[in-house]
Amino acid sequence: MNLVPAFIKSTFIAFILLDCTNNNLIFGSQTTAVYALGSPNISSNNEKNHPISSQYSKAMSAAAQKTIKEICRKPPRHWVGDAFHVYPVFANKAFTSELSPFLIFDYAAPKEFPPEKNPNHRRGVGQHPHRGFETVTVAFQGEVEHADSEGNSGVIGPGDVQWMTAARGIIHEEFHSTEFSKRGGIFEMFQLWVNLPSSKKMSKPRYQPILAKDIPQVPLAIVGKSGDENDVVGNSDSDVCTSTVEEGYAKIIAGNFRGTEGPAKTFTPIDIWVVSLLTKQKEFELEFVEGHTTLLFVQNGSVEIQGKALNLADVAIMDRKGTKLTIRATQKNTSLLILSGEPIDEPIAARGPFVMNTQGELQQAMTDYQRGTHGFSNFE
Repeated sequence: MNLVPAFIKSTFIAFILLDCTNNNLIFGSQTTAVYALGSPNISSNNEKNHPISSQYSKAMSAAAQKTIKEICRKPPRHWVGDAFHVYPVFANKAFTSELSPFLIFDYAAPKEFPPEKNPNHRRGVGQHPHRGFETVTVAFQGEVEHADSEGNSGVIGPGDVQWMTAARGIIHEEFHSTEFSKRGGIFEMFQLWVNLPSSKKMSKPRYQPILAKDIPQVPLAIVGKSGDENDVVGNSDSDVCTSTVEEGYAKIIAGNFRGTEGPAKTFTPIDIWVVSLLTKQKEFELEFVEGHTTLLFVQNGSVEIQGKALNLADVAIMDRKGTKLTIRATQKNTSLLILSGEPIDEPIAARGPFVMNTQGELQQAMTDYQRGTHGFSNFE
């Protein structure tokens, strides 16, 4: 049965395909055009023989692309204690439902610290409480030393992650490690606060030390034909193929990236990827879950998204619609942090180190801390 290919004006949200194998009509969504396809092989990537198939593929890809909702430019830095000189990346959007499940994000850009001459002084933040959320700390240069009221302690170095679930209550401290303080050097890290759903806010605290060697590294998907059919991933009519690690890769701290799971355990679906774009001008494609909050932060270098330039400490907030994002580095050795997660559709009540759902719960957290109950106990 031969059908004349037809390209209908972009006014519909549904597409209809005629399956020439069994004559069934297949209905789908999220495209901006309607096609009638007469070829029994709609997945071919041969544009010469199947031009409508190629048009359909490109239209579907365009329909699935995420768009930029807003770009937040690099904010002024401030000190947290005397060890962490950070950009408060989320600025006035911290603790808002717009960025849920992410709460705040502090990035300490590379900074040189001299050796500490006073053996009785430690650079950092002393004992302080948390309740109702998680902290994710990643070291890039230097070392961070942690201890808490649950008896957890340890040092994380370059590439390591410390994932602390405060939940019902914890007291902890964070310093430059003893050894790093003695020798001095370049220090770089970030800390992200991740919200917990109300059902988990009073769960037992936990601590996940994740070493760099346990974080998988996955090549990125590059846009453009490779000429090698073995490199093509996904649908055979796609123009996306696998890059080499010399071109670009992602380290998967949490969530899933191209079928590879990160080691971090999370309470809600969350992706945290550290992405390295080692070559410029090539386009890479990232895939996300429809409806998730998605943020792209520039740790180093610069990147272009949909004609918009992002530089050091800029963050792009993407629309929750769409599943794909195409990025292009404009400097070699560009580093990005990608955050994506399922929004928690609950009220956010935040005050200082506590994040709950109501003002009453915040007051109870402060009372528990003052009384030293429900996990709030000091430690040596």
